[in-house]
Amino acid sequence: MPAYIIAEVSIHNAAEYEDYKKLTPDSLKNFQGKFIVRGGKTEYLEGEWNPERIVVLEFPSVELAKAWWASDEYAPAKALRQRTAHTKMLLVEGYLP
Repeated sequence: MPAYIIAEVSIHNAAEYEDYKKLTPDSLKNFQGKFIVRGGKTEYLEGEWNPERIVVLEFPSVELAKAWWASDEYAPAKALRQRTAHTKMLLVEGYLP
């Protein structure tokens, strides 16, 4: 079953965050992860949610998504993101008909 990591990011150091954006794609390869949404324009339709940046990653399974998040490959990028931005992140199972 596919799994998705959804992140809402508020950047407080834009220059360093650019380095994070460069590091992350290579870290996904061994976990078969890919970007579905990466900082595109947002428009809220209900409520009062107006995030600065949204990222959605897709993985073939929950296990691979968790393994990527905890991996040595992602660790340098994760530390950089945690230093340069405030992030809300969740993992959600996908749907298979």
